[in-house]
Amino acid sequence: MTEIGLISCTKTKREQATLPGELYSPSTLFSKARQYCERHHDRWYILSAKYHLLEPDGSPIEPYDETLTNARVARRREWARTVYEEMNATGILKSGVTLVFHAGRAYYEELLPLLENHDVEVRIPTEGLMIGERLRLYNKQT
Repeated sequence: MTEIGLISCTKTKREQATLPGELYSPSTLFSKARQYCERHHDRWYILSAKYHLLEPDGSPIEPYDETLTNARVARRREWARTVYEEMNATGILKSGVTLVFHAGRAYYEELLPLLENHDVEVRIPTEGLMIGERLRLYNKQT
């Protein structure tokens, strides 16, 4: 069984282009989620509102000001389709894989129906938790 953590991007970012895993590091929530994923999952990726599915050690990316939180449903569906295609291309949508979302609802709601046709397990340990509650969860387990 392989567990893959999926962390959503954050508003707080570095001011210059850098590796995806470092771009969001000024955010306490992102940093705690990253530590959790590195300790408890086999691999992890970032769900970026602008760049879609990112490998933490991928090519440097520029900072941006974009979010899915208040985006229209059509925009979130389009984003989810792209992320789904990228997940499929990386080979992570296969039997024996558990996708663990460390993200707000806007980053998985439209993606979940697309995953139903695959033999992957999905978990959302932070579902319904406010930011402070998420931080407490990560603090207890890192």
